[in-house]
Amino acid sequence: MDTKTTNTTNKGKYFETKAVDFLQSNGFKIIEQNYHAKKLGEIDIIAQKDSVYHFVEVKSGESFEAVYNITPQKLYKLYRAIDYYLKEKKLDVAYCIDAIIFAKEELEYLENITL
Repeated sequence: MDTKTTNTTNKGKYFETKAVDFLQSNGFKIIEQNYHAKKLGEIDIIAQKDSVYHFVEVKSGESFEAVYNITPQKLYKLYRAIDYYLKEKKLDVAYCIDAIIFAKEELEYLENITL
């Protein structure tokens, strides 16, 4: 693995850990992290609160414009990965897609995102 990939991976893990801490401190139960749906993509964090599943995408950047990295194509892949997850786990639950955006160290939580 090259240095840039290693730094990006470490940065991603760092912010995902901060996102998990934030969710847990706000009453969420973490179900899974970095769930890989066969060839469909990855779900960063799967959490549950009040019987609702939250599929959380974590993005970071120099500003909150990192939210624009959640493109329509990314959301489409995420919906397919969520569908796969729900079928694999045989779940019929209410759910939403959330985003946690980091601008440097500052966090913004966006619940139930759509395009």
